[in-house]
Amino acid sequence: MAKVIITEHLEELINRKFKQESITILSLLCTLEEQPKKGKEVGHVGNIVVKEIKYDKFRFYFVSDRHAIKFLSAQELKDILIKFVAMSGKKDQQKVIDEIKHILRMVEDEGFK
Repeated sequence: MAKVIITEHLEELINRKFKQESITILSLLCTLEEQPKKGKEVGHVGNIVVKEIKYDKFRFYFVSDRHAIKFLSAQELKDILIKFVAMSGKKDQQKVIDEIKHILRMVEDEGFK
């Protein structure tokens, strides 16, 4: 079973954006505990896989390291080694995927210190 971590920042963002639906969305994200292979792979950097889960017209992006699936905001990803990344609408999904890959490449280049 995988471990799913959703940070306070991302949870607050989901609660503000989706109001009543936020419970459904957070439950969807937590289904990764039982089904860690869930989600569509949208890229990878080294051994880190970037995947997305769709909800309505929104995408939730996460990184997986085989043992844990973690959710954070993009800013928190810069501060903590490998955690969750972002959510996007359909219009800006490629931009968000490219930003995730860029951040992961920067972390990889620094040697995962």
